[in-house]
Amino acid sequence: MSERVVILGIYVTDLAFRARRMPVIGETIAGSAFAMGPGGKGSNQAVAAARAGADVVFCTRLGNDAFGEIARATWAAEGITARAPAIDGMATGAAHIFVDETTGMNAIIVAPGAAGTMEAADAEAIEADIAASRVFVTQLEQPLDAARRGLEIARRHGVTTVFNPAPAMALPDDIYALCDYVTPNETEAAALTGIAVRNADDARRAADVLLAKGAGAVVVTLGEAGALLHTRDASVLLPAYQCGPVVETAGAGDGFTGGFAAALARGDDALAATRFGCALAGISVTRPGTAPSMPTRAEVDAMLARAPVAAH
Repeated sequence: MSERVVILGIYVTDLAFRARRMPVIGETIAGSAFAMGPGGKGSNQAVAAARAGADVVFCTRLGNDAFGEIARATWAAEGITARAPAIDGMATGAAHIFVDETTGMNAIIVAPGAAGTMEAADAEAIEADIAASRVFVTQLEQPLDAARRGLEIARRHGVTTVFNPAPAMALPDDIYALCDYVTPNETEAAALTGIAVRNADDARRAADVLLAKGAGAVVVTLGEAGALLHTRDASVLLPAYQCGPVVETAGAGDGFTGGFAAALARGDDALAATRFGCALAGISVTRPGTAPSMPTRAEVDAMLARAPVAAH
């Protein structure tokens, strides 16, 4: 069976600024560096999954502009099949990323542009791609109607569904029954459940709420604390991989979700897929950029072989 992963989401061009701190309103400060590159949660996940060995189809909308050309060149270079109509009169999405030059932590403003007009029809247009895939992934940077229809179509065809509820927003409870896996970070898990997530025990309580709403399983990504795989039968905390000095954390969650999906698509169980996603994310934070920071499957496999970790 195909190791195909279909991802529905947005592309934005990342405009990353490094500085010692964020400016306040009315203030101008000097930055230490600037970089432009491909981004957007869906596109980042597509790049991560493709580099991890999956056959990836990515569905979005673009503008007819220079940023749209960067998107198409990015996907072509990664071997990603794009279902991305250009919408005249609309801009391709962009993201402002502030990176703290000391810690590598980030703050982001996303303007989705043309991708913000996606609707259920976009998912319907790729039904054949979804039906031929092993895993379907979506998030919340594009309108919920498009994400929901994609999940519904995947469920109808027996395709494994991975829902990355980012950025966090209020969601109707009935969406969770469409999700085999939900992959929030601490902030998103807290926003979805009302439970502040400060440690693994908090994450377990939040994950229980999502299971009660109908999710098949929950993976809460916990940054440097690793990731919690929580199901009705088991709850396993997988430590993060320490792969070197942290350069930039933007894109780490996307790397995790893309790697997790690629591993599921090739037949790994949920625990092995979570471990693979953790290792991929651990490598990605040692490099600048979002999509450009994603490692290859060979790099992830080497990390897994070099640094076996115990789950608990």
